[in-house]
Amino acid sequence: MIQSIGYAATDTTSPLAPFRFERREPAAHDVQIDILFCGVCHSDLHQVKGDWGRTHFPCVPGHEIVGRVTRIGSAVSKFRVGDIAAVGCMVDSCRVCPSCAEGAEQYCEKGAVMTYNGPDRHSGGVTYGGYSSNIVVDEAYTLKVPAGLDLAAAAPLLCAGITTYSPLRHWKVGPGQKVGVVGLGGLGHMGVKFARAFGAHVVLFTTSEAKRAEGLRLGAHEVVVSKNRDEMKAHRSSFDFILDTVSANHDITALLGLLRREGTLCQVGLPAEPLPVNVFALVGQRRNFAGSSIGSIAETQEMLDFCGEHNIVCDIERIAIQDINTAYERLQNSDVKYRFVIDMATLVGEA
Repeated sequence: MIQSIGYAATDTTSPLAPFRFERREPAAHDVQIDILFCGVCHSDLHQVKGDWGRTHFPCVPGHEIVGRVTRIGSAVSKFRVGDIAAVGCMVDSCRVCPSCAEGAEQYCEKGAVMTYNGPDRHSGGVTYGGYSSNIVVDEAYTLKVPAGLDLAAAAPLLCAGITTYSPLRHWKVGPGQKVGVVGLGGLGHMGVKFARAFGAHVVLFTTSEAKRAEGLRLGAHEVVVSKNRDEMKAHRSSFDFILDTVSANHDITALLGLLRREGTLCQVGLPAEPLPVNVFALVGQRRNFAGSSIGSIAETQEMLDFCGEHNIVCDIERIAIQDINTAYERLQNSDVKYRFVIDMATLVGEA
């Protein structure tokens, strides 16, 4: 077994603390990675706080992983020792259901295996994530990182990036379309960058006037303060697609009214409570209210390659692992632009 050290939550109220555990030895198709950087996702906070009611403790979070390959199994063909590799939100799936067979393993009908807090068929326990020194993953669920990208800033692409890239690609966002992005956080700022790179006319929606200049800096052509009725009214029935990244309760019906006939509002933010929807806002113009979850492995590699070609990364704040609990407090207060990334070199002091 491989010795690993990370930071784990032991219950819903205690701070994350150093935790020693073991990884499996690489099997024939496995890649062992020494983790260099790991992004901090808001879902990490939800998991350790037990907000979704299905956390197994101890819990080692982290699913935005970039690192260096240190060992490979005998049958591995995609990677060599020394390569820079990445791991996102999932590390396995059933591989035989219709969704997996169609290359949409994120929707595995038996349940994709998440990078942490998922059922680990190798150990019989649960998976442990990227707030740790190393990880062992099947090469089929491991990604290549293009040369030239800032590795720390690339780490959040494995969740924030693919979560926004996938729906924009699925609904074929491109030139000649008017696209809205709701919310300017870890997801929203990537949605703006991708929609702009795809050639759409991009409008950011925010509740804060203070974010207007920031939205324009990130690539939005226009910024609308959604509390301003006149600004909202000026855009009624004009959008081809709206990507909603907000994870708090908000007015979906007002956003649906911004769509043209047969336009789509796609939800990727995860509010804790159900969102009320006025059905009349849907049926009157045959509008669509949809959702999307991360992306497939192939699509995630496509996204990374696209980012390599266009030099797209996340705006980040690099932190030491010892500062993770402070980062969680700040994350809860939306005090980050726009993603914390842990420098795993700081784990050395915990060894």
